This record gives sequence, structure tokens and C-alpha cells, in this order.
Amino acid sequence: MSSNLKIFNETISNPRTQDYLKSVLSEKKSSFVNNLTALVSNNTKLQECEPLSLMYAGIKATALNLPLDSNLGFAYVIPFKNNKEHKTEAQFQMGYKGYIQLAIRSGQFRTINVIKVKEGEIKHRDMLTGDIEFEPVEKREDKKTIGYAAFIRLTNGFEKTLYMTCGEIEKHAKRYSQTYSSKNDYIRSSSKWTTDFDAMAEKTVLKRILSKYAPLSVEMKDAVLADQSVITEHGQKYVDNIQDADAEDVTEEVEEEKKEKANKEEVEMQSPAKESKPKKEAPKDEAKEQKLPDF
Repeated sequence: MSSNLKIFNETISNPRTQDYLKSVLSEKKSSFVNNLTALVSNNTKLQECEPLSLMYAGIKATALNLPLDSNLGFAYVIPFKNNKEHKTEAQFQMGYKGYIQLAIRSGQFRTINVIKVKEGEIKHRDMLTGDIEFEPVEKREDKKTIGYAAFIRLTNGFEKTLYMTCGEIEKHAKRYSQTYSSKNDYIRSSSKWTTDFDAMAEKTVLKRILSKYAPLSVEMKDAVLADQSVITEHGQKYVDNIQDADAEDVTEEVEEEKKEKANKEEVEMQSPAKESKPKKEAPKDEAKEQKLPDF
């Protein structure tokens, strides 16, 4: 596929795009443009992506205040070949360090960690509580990895351990990643699961324990829903994977919150005290401010 680098540079430097970025990013606009331009310029695979998908992915990372540097491991932009639509799109992916960063910012965690578990380290595992008793092994780094464990302790004293075997992680990866489960070697080799299995496994177990057992901040919910999606002006679409179970749980929670808010607003509108104060309509151009200009 031919490079879209020229189109990307023209799109991001377009005055209409610059005005839009200024309106949504304010003082972060200049650093966003510089960082995303450098990222795309140094990656030929990203240069094949639709320019708008690159910018939406970059805006999401900026909104979460996470650097888009693969060497740092907070968030990534991954090129995904959408064969159905015959184009390459930029997929936003969270790194496990990004989830840790968002958890720390919430101020509700006293301890949070994720580790590789080596052969012979598990002395006892309580199947009901999930608690694990470890014992040290010699030359740990030389031992075979048998699983991954995440641990959280909240400021209110609640704590939880979650452990997943390598087999469970592998099953999860093949179920939710079309690239990793592909029969074609060239497609499977491009998957983040192939190039950095440990990082993806650590993210999976950490994301699962946070989404199931931890109080989720607005930022954390946003990150879980955006993870592994192509972001458009209409929202997120999950091209590489079926939306995983953890994200589905968060989606249901968000939808419930929306319903509760809508019900509350309906009750307020029907209240006699509120009848003289109809709900203020949003500006007609508000929707336009939520998406990049068409080119």
C-alpha cells in the first residue's frame, strides 16, 4: 500500500485542522502536532494509515495525558489493515503502564502491581479469594513463565489478587485478537501479541482486575472503552477484536449511568418547579466541534 505521509502532513497542517486541534487541545496543540508528526514520520507502517484515524488516536492519548511513545509503554498507535474496507487504520492501544498511571492519578490506590510468575514460585493459591502465597526460587529470570499476577490495594483497605495462567492468557489473545489468531503468518507476526507478548499479557491481567474489582475513574472508563479500537467521529469501532468482556462490563456500567442521568433529567423536567425553566438546548454547532473537519 502506498504511503499516506504526504496526505497526513497536508491534513495536520491544514488551517481547519489546526483550528480544530486548538479548540480541543488548547495549549497542548503544539506538542500534540510535534509528537504525532515525529511518530508517523519514523514509522512506515503508520504512514499507510488513514490520516484522520491517526489524529483521533493521538487526541485520545492526549486527552488521557499519556505519551504516545512505544519505548515508554503507556499508549500505542498500531496500524491495522482493515481488509473489509481495503484500508489501513490506526488502532489506539493502552499499555499496562498507562493503566497504572491512571490508577495512581485517581488517588484511590495504595498499591498496584503486575508481575510474571515463574515455575515453582506458587506455594499455595486460594481458589476462593484468589490470594497467592509465593516462595522464592533461585535464578528467577532463567525460569519458565507460567502465568501473570496483578495485585491492588485500595486506600480503604480493600485488596485483591488476580492470577491468569499462560494458557488462559493465550486463549484470551486468540479469542479477542483477529491478527494474533490469523492463519497467515505475515498477519500474525504484526500483532502486538506476537511482538511483545509479556507486555500484552501484563496489561490483560491488570485491565481485568481493575475493571472487575476497582473503582473506575472517568479517565479509566474512557481508557478501557477506547483500548484496541479505531476511533472515529462517531466513537470507537473494534476492528481487530470483538470488544472484550472487561470492556463490555464497563460499557454496561456507562450505559446504566446514562439511563440514570436521563431518568433524573426527565423527572426534573416534569417537576412543577422546573416547568418554567426548560432544559437549555446545546448550541447548534456543538456536534461539529466534536469531530475533525472533512477533507
